[in-house]
Amino acid sequence: MKRWMAGLAAIALAGSAMAQDRAGDVALPDDQAAMKAHVLFLASDVLRGREAGSAEYRIAAEYVAAQFFAAGLEPAGDPGSYLQKVPLVTYRAGDKGDVVLTRKGEAPTPLIFGEDYVPGTVAGAARTVIDAPVVFVGYGLVAPHYGRDDYAGVDVRGKIVAFFGGAPLDFQSEERAHFQSATTKATIAAAQGAVGAIVLTRAPLPGGGVNYDRPRTSWARPDGTGDASGVPILATFSATGAAKLFAGAKTPWSAIAARVADSKTVFAAEALPVNAAVALKTVFEPASSANVAGMIPGSDPKLSKEVVVLSAHLDHLGVGRADAKGDTIYNGAEDNAVGIASLIEEAKRFRATGKAPRRTILFLAVTAEEKGLVGSDYFAKHPTVPIERIVADVNLDMPILTYPFEDMTVFGADRSTLGPIVAKAVGTLGVTMSPDPDPGQGIFVRSDHYRFVQQGVPSVFLWPGQKGPGKAATAEFFKTRYHQPADDVAQPIDWAQGIRFIDANYAIAREIADGDARPRWNKGDFFGLLYHGYGAK
Repeated sequence: MKRWMAGLAAIALAGSAMAQDRAGDVALPDDQAAMKAHVLFLASDVLRGREAGSAEYRIAAEYVAAQFFAAGLEPAGDPGSYLQKVPLVTYRAGDKGDVVLTRKGEAPTPLIFGEDYVPGTVAGAARTVIDAPVVFVGYGLVAPHYGRDDYAGVDVRGKIVAFFGGAPLDFQSEERAHFQSATTKATIAAAQGAVGAIVLTRAPLPGGGVNYDRPRTSWARPDGTGDASGVPILATFSATGAAKLFAGAKTPWSAIAARVADSKTVFAAEALPVNAAVALKTVFEPASSANVAGMIPGSDPKLSKEVVVLSAHLDHLGVGRADAKGDTIYNGAEDNAVGIASLIEEAKRFRATGKAPRRTILFLAVTAEEKGLVGSDYFAKHPTVPIERIVADVNLDMPILTYPFEDMTVFGADRSTLGPIVAKAVGTLGVTMSPDPDPGQGIFVRSDHYRFVQQGVPSVFLWPGQKGPGKAATAEFFKTRYHQPADDVAQPIDWAQGIRFIDANYAIAREIADGDARPRWNKGDFFGLLYHGYGAK
């Protein structure tokens, strides 16, 4: 009862805050006012930044569920509910760990925390103890289409692999972002039969290992540990730690370190004459959150079995360090209350037309995006509809709506037939599509749609483009508001542009849902092949 009383009080307070905000505004058209109303509530101080797992996030989720009901959506979460419970777990290093190197005929060499190494944080086990030979494998990459196999010539079964972070700059940018991920490298190592991994650096450890025990978040497995892919990352070694690891090796550390600056370097894999004994402790703290899902059933007897997902993340960063004005609440108005408001209003468009889509559409507001795409990963691996029925995902994350946009950037458009579909849809609104303005950022792998990509689902991620005033407006947002308290409702959001963004997204969703052909990966696409997606072979 107390929890519900607190929630009702919060809603009442937020309503008061919204009324005060509107009092000083020029009246908006109904459609703009409806969009703004969602953002005023979701980005209000009362919701304290909607951090995943918090009571305030739960209020936000219930609000979205209520809006989905009002839009005529059917519940698509857990049976009979708009909410899909997501078990979260926060995990961190429980101590500084122990790393000891041993060589035949020599006394063991304990490494020094903060000087030689910092421990890894293992999501999947409370205690990790491994004692195994070490093999150096360069960057730890296996990429046949680039002619790259850093494991060539060595057998790492039952062994620990040591590799550098990063990936060559001549890899295609989105594929480079994939390969430089620690999770990707850990997964490759597991496929080669390794039992653990060490990350090598050429520099001292920042701050002598400060923040080694920072918390991380995953969705929880039934035993209370976190979801984990690949081998455990056991430690990160500094240059001094790496020098100790390579002592007596055929190729000395000095020769290795001198070549790392050239991203095109291909190192020869090499078994090192050393065993590493590593003991780590991980502590876990359970939490709970929820995705919110609502559905419009399709009308076509055949195509209605196929599901188009429209996604956006509901969470933000909560309460944190104060800015220059003393504000500690990271409201997340653009990131991503605007995206959620767009999702809600898009759902209402379908109802208003009176014409059901041919395919089923699932509207999905996910939790814990800011903690590593956790809520979308949970949904993609525990979908409330069979994953083989999900044929596309269109993701809305942080559309910057402070300027009159002239184009749209659609990340992933060149990888599947969704690209031409999106181009046709936005073209009817007089909006063109533009390529990724900053491919080095690898944004295609950095938002919730990527969790669907990893299940083989063709997916795109939409942003207003950077033509005309867009470039300066985008730069200003990232400089002064992104992941800062200033991303609040006081910033100059242009609600008319919000409606244009909703118009574009509705047109896209309608085109996908009503098209004769199922979206498919382009033949030979890297991600389509990697994740066994429809049409890639």
